[in-house]
Amino acid sequence: MQQRELASPFPAARGRSANGSISRPAMDWEQRYRRTVITTDTVTTAVVVTAIGAFFGARDAANWHEKWGILAFGTELLVLASMTVGRSWAPAVLGQGAEEFRRLGRSLFATAVVLALGGIALTSTNIKLWIFVATPAIAVVTMIARYVLRLWLHKQRKEGRCLRPVLAAGSPATVLDLITRVRKFPHLGWRVDAVCTPDGLGFDGDQLAGVPVVGRLSDVPSHVQRDGYRVVAVTPDPHWSPNRLQRLAWNLEGSDADMVVAPVLMEVAGPRLHVDGVLGIPLLRVTMPIFTGGRRAIKEVVDRMGAALLLMLFAPLMLLVGALVLLDSRGGVLYYQRRVGKDGREFTIVKFRTMVAGAHRTRAELADRNEGAGLLFKLRRDPRVTRVGTVLRRYSIDELPQLFNVLTGSMSLVGPRPPLPEESAAYGPDIRRRLLVKPGLTGLWQVSGRSDLPWEEAVRLDLRYVEDWSLALDTVILWKTLRAVLQGQGAY
Repeated sequence: MQQRELASPFPAARGRSANGSISRPAMDWEQRYRRTVITTDTVTTAVVVTAIGAFFGARDAANWHEKWGILAFGTELLVLASMTVGRSWAPAVLGQGAEEFRRLGRSLFATAVVLALGGIALTSTNIKLWIFVATPAIAVVTMIARYVLRLWLHKQRKEGRCLRPVLAAGSPATVLDLITRVRKFPHLGWRVDAVCTPDGLGFDGDQLAGVPVVGRLSDVPSHVQRDGYRVVAVTPDPHWSPNRLQRLAWNLEGSDADMVVAPVLMEVAGPRLHVDGVLGIPLLRVTMPIFTGGRRAIKEVVDRMGAALLLMLFAPLMLLVGALVLLDSRGGVLYYQRRVGKDGREFTIVKFRTMVAGAHRTRAELADRNEGAGLLFKLRRDPRVTRVGTVLRRYSIDELPQLFNVLTGSMSLVGPRPPLPEESAAYGPDIRRRLLVKPGLTGLWQVSGRSDLPWEEAVRLDLRYVEDWSLALDTVILWKTLRAVLQGQGAY
């Protein structure tokens, strides 16, 4: 059993000694995973630069060692040095979030810049190959390798391994919210093992949602020192004055624990949050959401170009689907429906027809069978859906014609779900913030369960996208959409 754990870069994370403290093997997985990532980056980089150097150097065999070999070896060293300086292997970013890939991208961009400057200084004519071929190839291969490792790590976490033991400290209500979120998203790598509350009690006496309450808020440092928690999650409570938080940070120095303070603005994150030091006081600065400017212009360009490329790519499939829709039932190939877009302006959405002709006229007869959440009308087994329509809906193929909406500017590749006019009319002021940006062909709702999501969760995800939008977030959503579509989860 011990040999199997040593052989795997993903050992079990759950383990305690006889006195209840976190055992050392339960924490060693972090360093093992980090070493695995470093080794993978090194090997993949070496393979890419060697392959490129060998292929192009074969044309100049006489100078292989003198020129191509030196350039290949120098490029690999420069890539690894950039990753080190750019903190691409920092344990805090490995295995979760977009920051891991942002740091990796910045490191490789820095590599390309240094290679370009070196080529100018040395007047090398061969450096272009390493800037425009080798560096992008390394980026693609290393990011794919990182993603594969992340999938393995997330799989282990869903099975209860490779998790960081967390001590949560705050009011029972806010700690309960944290526990709920942690259990809902195990791939993030936390496991709340213990709780401290103001009076040392939870809603269930000495427990809170099944997690033992081990003491009061003032007892946090002693529990961390004795039991070896890796994360101390501080949630809102009047007890946490600035002075007490500072003393807690001091008391945790020398331990392996990271102190994480949950802000009151729970749904604001990502690029809008900044910590500034003003007059010696750390202030959490929240910038305004970005609805205009350079990045939005880039998004517009990417939307139009991406839609055009995808339409050309899927043209044969769309012709085949159109023929199948016609053969399966009477009616047209496409279905047109009014939806509400940016700033409340209505537009016509276009989809492949998945229901029998005149299906909208029978909706009232099915109202008592509605399984949709909130304002949505959904039926898992809608009798109006055709045989071909069932398959098209399951894999979201019926939505491919919406690429024309993206191409013409009424929709975006990524954004909130486009609501029906009657849904939009029932929106309150907070939900109407979904209409500040263009609706999307895909979005956080698409990659998080689609129709299986509760209405409140779907709204929360759309509002989170509006508040925390970034180009990096769009990239992550587009990447995850492929897996969500192939799995067909929540699509009916």
